[in-house]
Amino acid sequence: MTEPHELSAREQAAALRRGELGAVELVEHALRRVEALDGRLGAFVTVTPDRALAAARAADTALAAARRGDGDGPPLLGVPTAIKDLAVTAGVPTRFGSPVYADHVPDVDDDAVRLLAAAGTISLGKTSTPEFGLPPYTEPAGAPPAVTPWDTTRLAGGSSGGAAAATAAGLVAFAHGTDGGGSIRIPAAACGLVGLKTSRWLVPRGPVGGDPLGMSVAGPLARTVDDAAAMLDALAVPVPGEPYPLLTRREEGFLDAALRASPPRLRIGRYATPPVPDAVVDPACLAAYERATDLLAGLGHEIVEHDPGIDPDFLPVFEVLWAVLAHGYPVPPAAEPLLAPLTRWWRARGAAVSGPAYLAATRSALDVTRQVVSHQAAAVDVVLTPALAQLPRPVGWFTAGGDPAEDFARQRRFTPFTATYNITGQPALSIPVAFASEGGTDLPVSVQLVGLAGDDALLLELGAQLDTAGGRDARCRPPLW
Repeated sequence: MTEPHELSAREQAAALRRGELGAVELVEHALRRVEALDGRLGAFVTVTPDRALAAARAADTALAAARRGDGDGPPLLGVPTAIKDLAVTAGVPTRFGSPVYADHVPDVDDDAVRLLAAAGTISLGKTSTPEFGLPPYTEPAGAPPAVTPWDTTRLAGGSSGGAAAATAAGLVAFAHGTDGGGSIRIPAAACGLVGLKTSRWLVPRGPVGGDPLGMSVAGPLARTVDDAAAMLDALAVPVPGEPYPLLTRREEGFLDAALRASPPRLRIGRYATPPVPDAVVDPACLAAYERATDLLAGLGHEIVEHDPGIDPDFLPVFEVLWAVLAHGYPVPPAAEPLLAPLTRWWRARGAAVSGPAYLAATRSALDVTRQVVSHQAAAVDVVLTPALAQLPRPVGWFTAGGDPAEDFARQRRFTPFTATYNITGQPALSIPVAFASEGGTDLPVSVQLVGLAGDDALLLELGAQLDTAGGRDARCRPPLW
């Protein structure tokens, strides 16, 4: 008999509606898996069993009413999920990966938290993130590193590393993440998941704080494309007061597009030369990129070589903006010594940026956006790149030696293809297409698909088509399962 965690989120929702599963039964099953496996994964920093079970009891009542014909209830009623620890959650410790916020308990929900609850999902707790979400790996102080269940000696990526580890290991079927420089796509690639960096402003980031430039967005990590689309349907809800709502009007839901999985013939431009000068792409990542190329061509899409039009100065611009964003979380001067060396390094750089220099960087970001997006719009419909330049890195690899500058240099070489599209605000999908064997371990390898602003549904539809053509079995499970 199929175990509940073997089901996708949508399959869990359907089983709950038919009465084949109860929400309490499903949540208890998920909590048992968290207790049994998370000590080896480092996925959760806070587990909230009492809140989850109370929500599950309410869901069972609503599901029973729906089966009697008394309303339908929300689409994901009773399905377990998890919230990244950068999203404030009322009544639940939200530490932002930092000991500075060890005792922080918000009294308000992030819009994403509220919208996922409104869709019927039940959060099991908060997933691990590095301090303030700054690096592309998840090794927070005072907590175990988040590792990929494909090889627990390797990192799950970051900064949504805990969300990816929890999803890939079957603790939840899908999870909430955020992406400011690749933070959904990187861990999705490290853990063999589907991860969507959404279009700028598609998902609300209120009601407090937020990134004024919209570089950081919220989105889903999932084991299947349709689960990612179902979560996005829950998240992409206009909220009054958001400063720059995406005004694209959708004629259908994201899930509808993913289930159709039949996009029109597209002109897909590809490139694998990293825009980061000293980055070298691993042969395994190139092999996956070539396999995706062949699959997409076999589906009838036109594949062309593409110059992305990325000026070499984009990386210094990103660094200035990132350094200033490191100040997005207030830190009392007396607490500065509690910060990780990398965080202090970024904040020192940010503090040295003058107002005029920051304005110049934001203008340069607009120049990068216009250049990259206009070039893509004139030449191709979608862009294909490797998702990462390297396979998942061993625990401690980035921080070895203790030099934050070298740490960041390793980050750049690891993930040279992602940050550009946080500057431009375009949607980008990470999707696994191959496996590579290294050190006797099979590791998933992914590619990145990039659309124009508002093309999130198109990317999900294309991703679903590619997934089917590649024959990926979403039930192919990592050793830690």
